[in-house]
Amino acid sequence: MSLEFPSGPVPIDSELYIDRPPVEKLAFEALEKPGSVIRIRAPRRTGKSSLLLRIMNRAAELDYYQAWLDFQRADESIFENLDKFLRWFCATISLQLKRPPLLNDYWDEDIGSKVSCSLYFQGYLLEQLDRPLVLALNEVNCIFEYSKVATDFFALLRSWHEDGKQVAIWRNLRLVVVHSTEIYIPLNINQSPFNVGLPIKLPEFNLQQVGELSRRHNLNWGDCSEENSEAKRLMAMVGGHPYLIRLALYHLSQQQMSLDRLLNEAPTLSGIYQDHLRDQLTTLQKDPELAAAFQEVIESESSIKLKPVLAYKLNSMGLVKLEGDRVQVSCNLYRIYFQDRELGWDRLSDRLARLQQTNQELYQLVNIDDLTQLANRRYFDREFQQKWQESAISKTPLAAIMCDIDFFKNYNDTYGHQAGDECLQKVAQAIRHAIGRSTDFAARYGGEEFIIILPGTDAFSAFYLAEKIRETVKMLAIVHQKSALADRIVTISLGVACTVPDLETEAKQLVQAADRALYQSKKEGRDRVTVSDSFDYGLLE
Repeated sequence: MSLEFPSGPVPIDSELYIDRPPVEKLAFEALEKPGSVIRIRAPRRTGKSSLLLRIMNRAAELDYYQAWLDFQRADESIFENLDKFLRWFCATISLQLKRPPLLNDYWDEDIGSKVSCSLYFQGYLLEQLDRPLVLALNEVNCIFEYSKVATDFFALLRSWHEDGKQVAIWRNLRLVVVHSTEIYIPLNINQSPFNVGLPIKLPEFNLQQVGELSRRHNLNWGDCSEENSEAKRLMAMVGGHPYLIRLALYHLSQQQMSLDRLLNEAPTLSGIYQDHLRDQLTTLQKDPELAAAFQEVIESESSIKLKPVLAYKLNSMGLVKLEGDRVQVSCNLYRIYFQDRELGWDRLSDRLARLQQTNQELYQLVNIDDLTQLANRRYFDREFQQKWQESAISKTPLAAIMCDIDFFKNYNDTYGHQAGDECLQKVAQAIRHAIGRSTDFAARYGGEEFIIILPGTDAFSAFYLAEKIRETVKMLAIVHQKSALADRIVTISLGVACTVPDLETEAKQLVQAADRALYQSKKEGRDRVTVSDSFDYGLLE
């Protein structure tokens, strides 16, 4: 048998493809189910593309239409915005189906890119096909880096899958989604294609599979289960990683070296893995945070915890194995090769950077409200006292704006707490964007209440800013059918108070005055700003 060098997917007619039961059987069965989704996840170079090749070959045997998109081949500019991405997506599939991309006949900016894309797919592509279409989306993890595009695109795929339950034409679409890392972008569980269909996680080769592959390489290794067998010795160095195993077997089959020599040279610059290891090293050197995380892994004798995004990225490179929320180095080859190498950064400066990052994370935990990303009540109490004292010493005005979302309890009861959290986040973002100076700060005061402190700001300027915030929130047009106001959207009421602080006066009086003004806004009909008369421009009454 002529042996091909391990590079890219294993060809369909190759005897070197090793089945990993029941993976292939499950995938082929799912392919024939209307509206099916097959999700394949595994680190790089572990056989995803080879399996995808066989799934698409099975689709050809069933006489299904096929379209194949590999997102690694897309220009970076394609991901600039959703509209550009979806037009490229539709045009590429049209050309593969040998149909002219008539995008302008279906695209309408008034109804948006996602609806236009869906109409194009249904009205132009699917309705003209007399057999199912298998759409293979390879390396979709390339989209994860572009969160705005990714969130909408994956929600669109999920909506097509759901449409298949009601609209017959959508059942002719079969999706095969391939990715090399876990999903590390926040996706609404009901708008994600990664929790439906058939999930396939490709395992590494086991001892029996390595033994079978060695026989197909014409190597007489005998009983692989024996102590210190050739298969066990090879796996002790590279684990069951399909590419690393195949590369070793290829070189051994050429009788260019012995197994002893191969293993001795494997983690060196002259070994058979030199190109692969150099590629991994280059990738790590481009991302100091990722390199630092991997350094922690190889220096640890047991599994450790990492930030999820870093763990997923290292796993996608095949450098680590995931064990729940912990990781460990995937094989001795990587541990030996990387443990004596600097990964492109000064260790002392890197540790200082990581210490600063840790301090920043602790600061976030202690001072920032997790939901709204505004200051929390603890931070507000401390910072407000400091601003009060500074204004008292400098004899400059200090203003406070108290905000409350109108009829928020009704909103929560109507739409649920998740929608309520999203509403709080949008209002908080509107407040954050309205504040222009670094000396000003906003905090979540409690529940649906927010407070803004404005050093050096008079009552008129504070009132102007409060009006700006009120209008900005209304422009969000968050539907609120249970609101007692006519617009049936989410609104806020605000109270403003201002004074020149005095060290002999308690700071809380300013907050209390703003709160009374807020109460007055609610009493007079909500969705308005009231300025407190408890303070004048500079003197406490």
